[in-house]
Amino acid sequence: MTTPTVLHCQYRPQHHYTADRNWLNDPNGLIYANGTYHLFYQHNPSGNEWGNMSWGHATSADLLHWDEQPVAIVCDEQEAIFSGSAVLDRNNTSGFGTPDNPPLVAIYTSAYSPASPLGGRQAQSLAYSTDDGASWTKYSGNPVADRGSAEFRDPKVFWYDGTAGNYWVMVAVEALDREVVLYKSADLKSWEYLSTFGPANATGGVWECPDLFELPVDDDPGTTKWVLVVNLNPGGIAGGSAGQYFLGTFDGVTFVSESTVTEGLQQDDSRMVEYGWLDWGRDYYAAVSFSNSPDGRRLMIGWMNNWQYGGVTPTSGWRGALTLVREVRLATRAGRVVLMQAAVDPFENGGATIYSEARRPLAAGTHWLPAEASGDVLRIDAEFEPGAAGEVGLLLRAGGAEQTVLAYDSATGVLSLDRTTCGNTDFHESFASVERVTVPLEDGRLRLRIFLDRCSVEVFAQDGAATITDQVFAAESSARLGLFADCDGAELISLAVVR
Repeated sequence: MTTPTVLHCQYRPQHHYTADRNWLNDPNGLIYANGTYHLFYQHNPSGNEWGNMSWGHATSADLLHWDEQPVAIVCDEQEAIFSGSAVLDRNNTSGFGTPDNPPLVAIYTSAYSPASPLGGRQAQSLAYSTDDGASWTKYSGNPVADRGSAEFRDPKVFWYDGTAGNYWVMVAVEALDREVVLYKSADLKSWEYLSTFGPANATGGVWECPDLFELPVDDDPGTTKWVLVVNLNPGGIAGGSAGQYFLGTFDGVTFVSESTVTEGLQQDDSRMVEYGWLDWGRDYYAAVSFSNSPDGRRLMIGWMNNWQYGGVTPTSGWRGALTLVREVRLATRAGRVVLMQAAVDPFENGGATIYSEARRPLAAGTHWLPAEASGDVLRIDAEFEPGAAGEVGLLLRAGGAEQTVLAYDSATGVLSLDRTTCGNTDFHESFASVERVTVPLEDGRLRLRIFLDRCSVEVFAQDGAATITDQVFAAESSARLGLFADCDGAELISLAVVR
């Protein structure tokens, strides 16, 4: 979180990062170095709308409490600074540092303006820091990777050690072609083409912000899969912006997908639910992972917004928030390997349980929790046995005519988040929506972990096998919680509300 320096806004979140002032969108340059997490992000230092794209910067020791730093890499008359990544060049392959003081190197997209000799192109460039990210110098030999393309962007770079060799790998996109393009380099300065992946699965919008990393399956280091993340806009499962992932192999040259459902540019909407989606809500986009995370953890964060309405959300002095950081892993569920996600919990140390219930029948109707269980910044842990009770679930951020409804349909197995009456929805015609995902019960039970913040709901179902992330702009007074069931027959196994 940040300490606001602009006028009070009821929607500024407590546990989600926002810039003190002005516009924020895609996270980029995520890295852990010398005990500090660095969060860079697309930022307009001069206004509350997209423009003047530069890299904003924040730092944290725990992924929860963020200190905003001066703007790291600033746009100029020649280029805007689009998304990318950062690495710790441990062996000083770039020559930007020394063996005793290896540099941080940012790999970003130069979006060249008409004032530049490369006007209209997007190419990959470098900046480096030898003072732990406090200051950055653009490389004099930029750009370092140029395809002569207007849509070549969003480089994610990592060090590869494998049978094909030892070198840096760049994963970027040709956005309009819906292709991921891979390159290699020994020194971050000279890049050699490796291969291309795509188009495949969701192609209803441009591809952006790719990522590629290896994870063990079911915590077995002897069995791994590579995860290729590709964000797209529009064409998401819930409408507008979204992130998808592919599982497969990578031999240092080529990524081969084992989870491709459809190939080519013609998207088959009838098969959308078969694709691997990072999130089934409207507001999880441009998600990428941190480099160099300690203990081998794979940590991701996304922009908590959607390009359909991101430029007009009703905040004051600032616009755009990031999600909670999520640790991701691979697990087998119902014979299928899926990406599991767990939020870094802002309530784990210091949160207090303000209300709890043990197992009891959940009768038909609405059951409001007592006033002491109310709040706009909460974690809610709930477990149900829906039985044959039709829809069961929770009413969130309720007050007057406002409520956000999280419901599970025991007949269809679908979990839905309905924000059509969440509060302020009329700032854009596409904001009011209902998000849905099929969630199989496990031993007849549904487990939910829900994080409420002042402008958002993040739902993790069945230990993060499915997630739904949505913004909600409710009145400050809309803070009640309730349980409901359509019919008798459901049971509440447990409930805990933490503030």
